[in-house]
Amino acid sequence: MQNPAIFWDKAAAKYSKSPIADMDAYTYTLERTRSYLSPNDTVLEVGCGTGSTALLLAGDVGQITASDLSGNMIRVGSDKAAAEGISNVKFVNADLFDNALESGPYDVVMAFNVLHLLEDVPAAVQRINGLLKPGGTFISKTVCTPGAGIPFKLRLILLILPLMQFFGKAPYVNFMEIAELEEIISSGGFKIIESGNYPAAPPSRYVVARKV
Repeated sequence: MQNPAIFWDKAAAKYSKSPIADMDAYTYTLERTRSYLSPNDTVLEVGCGTGSTALLLAGDVGQITASDLSGNMIRVGSDKAAAEGISNVKFVNADLFDNALESGPYDVVMAFNVLHLLEDVPAAVQRINGLLKPGGTFISKTVCTPGAGIPFKLRLILLILPLMQFFGKAPYVNFMEIAELEEIISSGGFKIIESGNYPAAPPSRYVVARKV
């Protein structure tokens, strides 16, 4: 399997032009996230992709550090911020464990559609805890194990996923059960205060948790 940074660098151009699969679910969780933000907050987004969510939330906070391991994703995001005249989003080419993210501690850490792409989720959650201020907020959205009623097309993709990964056509994916994901978050030093599936199938688990 190829290096994930190389995979996402190759995917960046197509990714930036891809429409959001479920706009209603995205809009709902965006507004729920916005309700936890304050004008003076310093925020870190892990796995920001091309920065669309960070740029939409920029007006609700003081500063956002938008990070991604793909340099190409970061370049697209930086260009979008410049084009939109947004100056309080700083794009950083770094993975979660890089020292470049230690300019915090942060009031809020966001990780949307990224935890299921990591090989060691407990270590990632503990790292996020360490980057937050006491009482800080961790907001995540994670694709979890699809149920029995998933569409045929998705079922087929899951069947051929190992072959796609072998040839570098798909990234590493670790689908977790919802209970497993929430146990990892709770065991990582957080108290879950809100959760739900948006969309419901395949379940994309939205979790808001406070550092304890």
